[in-house]
Amino acid sequence: LAERGAERGDGEVLCIGETGFGTGLNFLCAWQLFERVAPAGARLEVVSVEKFPLAAAALRRALALWPELAPWSEALLGQYLAVHPGFQRLAFAGGRVGLTLLLGDALECLPQLDARVDAWFLDGFAPAKNPDMWSPVLFAELARLSAPQATLGTFTSAGFVRRGLVEAGFAMQRVPGYGQKREMLSGTYQGPPANAGKPWYARPAPHAGRRAALVVGGGLAGCASAASLAARGWQVTLIERHPGLAREASGNPQGVLYLKLSAHGTPLSRLVLSGFGHTRRLLERLRRGHDWDACGVLQLAFDAKEAQRQAQLAAAFPADLLHGLEREQAERLAGVALPAGGLFYPEAGWVHPPALCQALAATPGITLLSGRAVRLRREGDDWCAYAGDECLARAPLAILATAADIRDFPPAAELPLKRIRGQVTRLPATPQSRALRTVVCAEGYVAPPRGDEHTLGASFDFKSEDLAPTLAEHQGNLELLREISPDLLQRLGADDLPLERLEGRAAFRCTSP
Repeated sequence: LAERGAERGDGEVLCIGETGFGTGLNFLCAWQLFERVAPAGARLEVVSVEKFPLAAAALRRALALWPELAPWSEALLGQYLAVHPGFQRLAFAGGRVGLTLLLGDALECLPQLDARVDAWFLDGFAPAKNPDMWSPVLFAELARLSAPQATLGTFTSAGFVRRGLVEAGFAMQRVPGYGQKREMLSGTYQGPPANAGKPWYARPAPHAGRRAALVVGGGLAGCASAASLAARGWQVTLIERHPGLAREASGNPQGVLYLKLSAHGTPLSRLVLSGFGHTRRLLERLRRGHDWDACGVLQLAFDAKEAQRQAQLAAAFPADLLHGLEREQAERLAGVALPAGGLFYPEAGWVHPPALCQALAATPGITLLSGRAVRLRREGDDWCAYAGDECLARAPLAILATAADIRDFPPAAELPLKRIRGQVTRLPATPQSRALRTVVCAEGYVAPPRGDEHTLGASFDFKSEDLAPTLAEHQGNLELLREISPDLLQRLGADDLPLERLEGRAAFRCTSP
């Protein structure tokens, strides 16, 4: 591993696969070694399967036994949250080191994985204790995911394991073990490269040219895209037509972070669950209470159909992700009177989107150009961003994150996108309204105060193209609040607030069929 880490060039990745994350010791030791031997531009990616992940407190107790790993274990513990079933990605060292946890059965998770693994740590339970995992199906998946000449090591030396790995394409041998283990298995993958299957699943050729990109649009989508590329060693020019970031739909004072899930384990639901965990870990960089808060989100069961849907979700997911509450329980948790119980997401909450955009855009490798509207033009191998006759920046790759305005780019003019106007209302907090302790949602939502204001919303208008806040939509938002909690409406004195004095903002959502 030391040699392969040292050989990685700028932008190249050493990928390690593991069956059995456990306490994460293998990951921490690999990270420590990589940090010592690899060039600054190289990256480490570790993919590890774990069916029974440790709770955070148990992981902390276990890792305390290795104080020499404290700098790395503290970083792991700081990111070890919202780790729910499925694929959960954790990023360290500014994105130079990545850990993807596959939380579930190895025989279910590995077939979903697309990777080229350079080294395997087979470190699950012994075959006698976990015979179902050590099977030809597992060995075939290891072969499918292996890069040419990938290495493999495991403490087991069982004959059927060695024979199964040989049949899958690995050249295996018994070697001296460590500690009290007399022998172990070590090998190299010498089988054929994996078949890509359907052509649309084929991996694109590695980018061989200049690692530079233009990202047009400084909202959440553009800033996240820019940060993702920059963390992988790309030089990114982020272009925003307004004077600063997050001036359109990403500019609301509070947005609600929660999950729209299906009880049927759909691919979209699995993606949402992974994205939620990634976002929660990302938010740890921001100032809690000012830029975000994990105060939880309560989704009210406002009718029988919604109550049935929530019951199905509660049966399908672990209680630390979501669980049902009776009305009395919900009221105690929320701090205000409510018309019904509902589904509570304890790790969810609210976010100040502009702060998240600023944090993402601060990733090293990003240059921000603001206050200039641009058009793109192809010149040779580059995309050039022009403001008038001036070329502001050029790069071989361009990403458009401009919502429905992407149709201003001629090749995208026919995309079937729709703009939906939404308006939020900002309500001054009162001593009584500060009792609200969690976001509460029904047809609309209301959040605990950020500073001295609650955010309430949001309207849906499929026709208007005007972004000036309207009194009618302020009134509509107050009616949404009345449905959520008449008690909170009264605490805010909302019925006595002149509509013309209410503050708010409107922006356009972008939707597709």
